[in-house]
Amino acid sequence: MKFAAIDIGSNAARLQISSVLDNDGVMSFKRIEYVRFALRLGHDVFIDGEISPESEVRIFKLLHAYKLLMDLHEVKDYSICATSAMREASNSQEIVTRIQKILDMKINIIDGAREAELINDVVVQSLHPKKNYLHIDVGGGSTELNVYQNREKLASKSFKIGSVRLLEGKEREGDWEKMNRWITSQLASISGPIYAVGTGGNIAKLYNISGQVDDTKTMGIAELRKVSAYVSSFTYEERVNKLRLNTDRADVIVPAASIYLAAMECAHCPSIFVPDLGLKDGIIQLLYDRYLQRKKS
Repeated sequence: MKFAAIDIGSNAARLQISSVLDNDGVMSFKRIEYVRFALRLGHDVFIDGEISPESEVRIFKLLHAYKLLMDLHEVKDYSICATSAMREASNSQEIVTRIQKILDMKINIIDGAREAELINDVVVQSLHPKKNYLHIDVGGGSTELNVYQNREKLASKSFKIGSVRLLEGKEREGDWEKMNRWITSQLASISGPIYAVGTGGNIAKLYNISGQVDDTKTMGIAELRKVSAYVSSFTYEERVNKLRLNTDRADVIVPAASIYLAAMECAHCPSIFVPDLGLKDGIIQLLYDRYLQRKKS
C-alpha cells in the first residue's frame, strides 16, 4: 500500500511516495519515490504579491507530472499542501480553482499552525522523552517554532522569516525581535538545557556538508557556525560547481543558516538534532491515520 504527499513550498515543490511496511505488527513507512522541483513561488509572491502566469503554468505542468507518477505507483491516497507563498499570494484561490477543474487535484492551502502541527506529528516521535527542545522549521517564506518538554508541545508560533524572503530582502522590520521575544518568553518557564531540532532541506544539507554524519544526527552550534561560514565563503557559482549544490539551494542556504543560528543562540541551544523529516512525512502519516479510521468505520 502506498501514499503520496505533495508539498508546495515557497522555494520548491516536493512529491514523496511512501509504502507502508508491517514488521510483526510494527508499522513504518519506506520512501520509494522522491522528486523535488524548484518552482520558486516566493520570488513572485514576496515581491509582487501574486503568482505570475508563467509560474502558474509551471505549477500546472509539475502537478500533472506528479499525478502521472502517482498513477504509475498506484497510490492508495494522496494530499497536496501549499504553504507560505500560496498563503500570501492574492491570486492563489483562483489558481487552486483552475487546477482542480482541469487536473481534478485539490490543493490545500494550510496556515502556519497547521503546517507546524503536521511536521510535529512525525518529529515528536524522534525526540528524547526527557529533554527540552526548540523545534525550528525553516521554509522559504516562514519559520515555524515549537517548544517541547518531555515530548509534550508547550507552544507553537509561525514567523514571516524565511530563506527566500530574506534573500529578497522582504522580511518586515521587527520580525527578528518578535521571534527572539517569543523564544525568550517561552523558555522562561522551562528548567534545564534546551536542545534544537532542525527540519527543512537547508539544515539537512548543512549537516551533510559538515561531514559529521552519524547515528546521533546531531551537530553542535559551533560546528553549524563553522559550516555556515564555510558555505558563505563561496560565491553562488562556486556553491553550484564546487559544493555541488542545486541552483535553487545555493542562494537560500546561507540565509536559512542564519535563521537556525539566530533561534539557537537566542535559546542558548548547544546543539541541533537533524532528523531529516518534514511536512511531506507529516502528510503521509495523516493519510495513513485517515485510512485506519475509515477501515474501522
